Amino acid sequence: MSNPATPPAVGVLDERPPLTFPPGFLWGAATAAYQIEGAANEGGRTASIWDTFSHTEGRTVAGHTGDVACDHYHRLTDDVRLMAELGLKSYRFSVSWPRVQPGGSGPANREGLDFYQRLVDELMANGIEPWLTLYHWDLPQELEDAGGWPARDTAARFADYALLMADALGDRVKYWTTLNEPWCSAFLGYGSGVHAPGRSDGADAVRAGHHLMLGHGLAVQALRTAVPGAQLGVTVNLYPVTPASDAPGDIDAARRIDGLANRFFLDPILRGAYPDDLVADLAKVTDFGHVHDGDLATIATPLDVVGVNYYSRHVVAAPVPGEQPEAYWRAQACWPGSEDVRFVTRGVPVTDMGWEIDAPGLVETLRRVHEEYTDLPLYVTENGSAFIDEVVDGQVDDVDRLAYFDAHLRASHEAISAGVPLRGYFAWSLMDNFEWAWGYTKRFGMIYVDYDKQTRIPKSSARWYAEVIRRNGLAAQ
Repeated sequence: MSNPATPPAVGVLDERPPLTFPPGFLWGAATAAYQIEGAANEGGRTASIWDTFSHTEGRTVAGHTGDVACDHYHRLTDDVRLMAELGLKSYRFSVSWPRVQPGGSGPANREGLDFYQRLVDELMANGIEPWLTLYHWDLPQELEDAGGWPARDTAARFADYALLMADALGDRVKYWTTLNEPWCSAFLGYGSGVHAPGRSDGADAVRAGHHLMLGHGLAVQALRTAVPGAQLGVTVNLYPVTPASDAPGDIDAARRIDGLANRFFLDPILRGAYPDDLVADLAKVTDFGHVHDGDLATIATPLDVVGVNYYSRHVVAAPVPGEQPEAYWRAQACWPGSEDVRFVTRGVPVTDMGWEIDAPGLVETLRRVHEEYTDLPLYVTENGSAFIDEVVDGQVDDVDRLAYFDAHLRASHEAISAGVPLRGYFAWSLMDNFEWAWGYTKRFGMIYVDYDKQTRIPKSSARWYAEVIRRNGLAAQ
């Protein structure tokens, strides 16, 4: 790996004493199956909801699909070599459910399992800890046809799938995440419909969220028996939610959005109950009749770790009746019962996704999870930024992304200093990839991917991150 490129002042690494992270801190990077693997119709793999969604006209930018993506399925060995050159201590990847269990039921597909067994073996041969995520949004299409996540049976099918993976990889994989960002699966997939499967029904979104968590609990119970000693967890995407002012309406808007964005998942998983105020807020959407006796105890099955994905902060305000156009209400359908809350921009720097850059929000989020919910070890399982990258003389000098990582790693260190048991950090993402409904128009990777030639170029942020890992820390400021 070449020497790190010169970053902006905020990210400079020099010979001053570093801001050191605890011994054994797990430095990693993350990806997701549908975003990088390609080989959509190879090796016995059947369609997922994202195959169907991306092949439906008008669903993704320019009709982009994950059919080829980064062709990781065929380039596994080379991609792991790049990880090793970065010095990654861990790699968080997801399994394509329809690749290993076509249709979402029945026996395992040996050819699909072989791919992940080869991946895990290659990682371990290079000293990289595999971190397996069972579900990163690619529900088998047949299960969606049978009702999808709003249907209770999908939770049971998910537990069966977890056991198939335990049988295949339980002897080699220590870290297991059940779900990645169930808020997105439920409220973007079944609420606003901007993600697969593209359905728009608030009650379905709430049911989907519950059954995702039920599937999580059932899977943890199954894995606890099948893989003794494994570190089991879930990954939730969390946001600090701030009222735009001290006005009572703005404060209540923040409470409502915090309920849907954060407490909808944190409370059942870590406290075994839905918050009373959230249930009241959702009364006009659902009566929670889908919650059966014993569900919440299953959802709260004890964990070993909690993963936190962090990208930005929500700043919200009370509705102004009659001032929002119809398009606004449609876009807000991912907030059932609170569609009228206004999301406010503050004029601070944003990423290419339009997301405000707010590193102090990561400290706030990690401290909240630890201080209000759990003493379990925490991991930042995703954190990263999309920016417009250009290849110049064969190099990609992504100074904005490097500064973003630097600021959020400093925030991570601040959280540790405040007593948060943060044990690791996974940069999102290892490489540029299919960014869901945005297709290939947004780049999050530390490694640049030329999608036509399938070549890889480590960006300045990749070389900088390699040096951070080597030092186990950052330069003092």
